[in-house]
Parts: sequence; C-alpha cells; structure tokens
Amino acid sequence: MRRLSIIVISALMIFSSCGLFQTHEEKSAQELVADGMSAYENKKYRTSIESFQKLKDWYPFSKYAILAELKIADANFFLGEYEEAIAAYESFEALHPRNEATPYVIYQLGLSYINQMETIDRDQYSARKAIETFNRLKRLFPNDAYSSKADRFILQATQNLVAHEFYIAEYYYREGRYPAALLRFRSIIAEFPDVGIHQKALIYIPLCEAKIAEEEAKKK
Repeated sequence: MRRLSIIVISALMIFSSCGLFQTHEEKSAQELVADGMSAYENKKYRTSIESFQKLKDWYPFSKYAILAELKIADANFFLGEYEEAIAAYESFEALHPRNEATPYVIYQLGLSYINQMETIDRDQYSARKAIETFNRLKRLFPNDAYSSKADRFILQATQNLVAHEFYIAEYYYREGRYPAALLRFRSIIAEFPDVGIHQKALIYIPLCEAKIAEEEAKKK
C-alpha cells in the first residue's frame, strides 16, 4: 500500500510539474479584441493580426469574430501585403455579402489591386481587376459613399491599361510588325475610352496602313 501511495504521489507531482511549462494564455474574446484594436490603432499591425487571429481561432462564434476578419484584412493592407489583404477581403465578402461593411470591403479590395499595378511595360492584370472591382462596387452599391470614390480609380487603372496597349502597339510598329500594330491601335480606339491616347493612336493608324500597302506592293 505504501508503495502504491508513493507511485500515485509521484505521478501527481509529474503532472503538476508539466503544468508549470504550459504557456498557453487563454484570454477572453473581449480581451483579444481590445488587444487587437489597441495594436491596430498604434499601427502595430502584425501584433494586431496575431490577436485577431487568436480571436477567430478560439472564439469563432463570438460577436467579435466578424470584426476580427475585417481588421486582419485591413492590417495586411496597411502592411502593404496586398495578396493577403485581397484574400481576406474576398473571404469577408463571400461570408458576409449583406454586412454593412461590404461596400468598404469591395472598395479596399479595389485599392489593393490599384496598389499592385505594374508599370506600362508589364502585365496589367491588377489594372483589369481594379476596374472590374470598382465597377462591381458601383453596380451593387450605387448610392454608397464609397461608390462615389470609384471613378477616379477606374480612370487611373484605365489610363495604365491603355498606355500598356499603346506601348505594345508602338513596339510592334518599330519592329516592322505593321498588321499587329494596326490591330492594337484600332483596338485602343474601339475598346477603350479616350484617356488621352486616342489622338496618338489615330496618327499611327494611317502610317501602319501605308506600310502594309508598301509591303503588299513589293510582293506583286
């Protein structure tokens, strides 16, 4: 019996000592949201994300969980980590399409694409996505204050996109690829609104046609 008691006491001591090494700090949802907001307001965005992520993981059905989702997206945005921000904003919109913050979320999604736009010599995926996103904002929430801000960013993205098309068209012209250049210059006129490029494209169109005619005459 004495030996059994010693074994039991030893086991209890072992389990008790294990508890000394546990570092998991269980905070309430209210504490986590307070920590997250304090860090966010002080621009400690990574710390903010950590608190809000714990809130989501530990209390997924808390009334603060939606706020945590939104602030994780915002914190990533202000860190300049736009891919992460885009994923978080898209997730929020998909999960809460009727939430009052949804117009803001779509607006921020569009800004994330704007901030990822490349120079005119690079692929314009982000410019296209920005135009698509801001147009969707205007269509879904035409009377919202965020929709009224969309046009300036649509214009900015369109200017980038058209300048990219003109850059490629000019390159084709310089390389003597006149049919390809002509196709690009015509598409600028037909497919894109005038953002200050149309007159330049119109100058090139007859030049391309003349060069094509010259090449055709040489073949005869």
